[in-house]
Amino acid sequence: MSALESLNFFKSDLLLGGLILVAVAVLLALPLLYALDRKGFARALTDPTRLGYAVLAFLGAVVVLAAFLGKLAGSANLPLYGRFVGAGYHLLLLANLFVYAPALLTAVLPKAGAVALAAYREGWRQPLFWLLMIFGILATWISVVLPYFTFGDDFKMMKQIGFDIIMFVSLLFGALAASTSIAEEIEGRTAITVMSKPINRRSFLIGKFLGILMACAAMSLVLQVNLNFALIVTPEFDPINLDRAFDPMPETAKEWTVPAVQRLLPNGPARLAGEGIGKWIGEAFVASFGILLGFGQVMILVAIATALATRLPFVVNLVVVLFVYFFGHLAPVIVRVTDKAGADRSTGEGLVRFLAKLFDTLLPSLEFFNMGPAIIRDTSLDLWAFVIYVVTVFLYSLLYTVIALIVGLLLFEDRDLA
Repeated sequence: MSALESLNFFKSDLLLGGLILVAVAVLLALPLLYALDRKGFARALTDPTRLGYAVLAFLGAVVVLAAFLGKLAGSANLPLYGRFVGAGYHLLLLANLFVYAPALLTAVLPKAGAVALAAYREGWRQPLFWLLMIFGILATWISVVLPYFTFGDDFKMMKQIGFDIIMFVSLLFGALAASTSIAEEIEGRTAITVMSKPINRRSFLIGKFLGILMACAAMSLVLQVNLNFALIVTPEFDPINLDRAFDPMPETAKEWTVPAVQRLLPNGPARLAGEGIGKWIGEAFVASFGILLGFGQVMILVAIATALATRLPFVVNLVVVLFVYFFGHLAPVIVRVTDKAGADRSTGEGLVRFLAKLFDTLLPSLEFFNMGPAIIRDTSLDLWAFVIYVVTVFLYSLLYTVIALIVGLLLFEDRDLA
């Protein structure tokens, strides 16, 4: 038997599986290559030599992947390798989103989009962006090995902490960027230069907000991929309670994502790898709910920071944002506690209750954005009911964001820029 036959990579099912997996990667990479070098991409399409090299590289990748699948036929690690393939697809999809979302915004809102694109690029270039990104990655992996003494629920606790870390670093960057960027441009008179062009105050403020918000979204989505990897590794650090190291919602999602992916692939090793790809898609789909809830908080608080930056200096702005964050979480709790006290309240308790209700009415109810109750629970939560809840809460965050921006526009309208 020859070496090629021992690898079994020439079998039709292996070649077909390799062809499908490589073709998906190429389809995801082509828009990104076009965006990065449009002229080079156009030249490559009209140059037979370059096209030939591209086809040979594609066929070579198919053969190599088929050989790899054949060599690992029957291996229990194929689903794990499939997760890495799914992660690669995920990263390519995110890269396309990071490139085309600002371009789409610029096409829909030319003036505000131009300001947003500049703020978005500036966010990526800031050292603070990468410092907080690295901090979020390291903090997530440190949380993997920390003991939580939860009697078997360490996995759920680590998952909740992972979502909190992503929300915290995105919020910190967004609040700092909005507080400094807008205030510095106004105080430094550079805003006059920007608005001397056909860009009004409304387009300037909304563009700044959207650009900073897109940078926060990019940070959150990259950290989500890191969290997915951490959640895969976490059960290995809890071998005693391995049977409890899972969250029911991802398992529900994987019941339909895994078969859906496997149906697209031929029988054999490729289908086993497809199991891993389907698991990654299901886990990423459910994790996106936690990211969306956290991003709702970020969006509200960045909108508040943007509105206040038109009038307040950096330090005061940041203090107000932190006040809104803490009391947005605490006010509903204080209201519930004081309501339980009943009529036997002292004057001090009555004042606390009044202030708590005032803050609960005026400030955003940030407790709605907490992913913890959906994770740390003994009974399974209906996936699609939770989807409706997440969408409803995110619409609430959009409404509060619009109100904050309207207030910011009113404050900015009368601001003297000269």
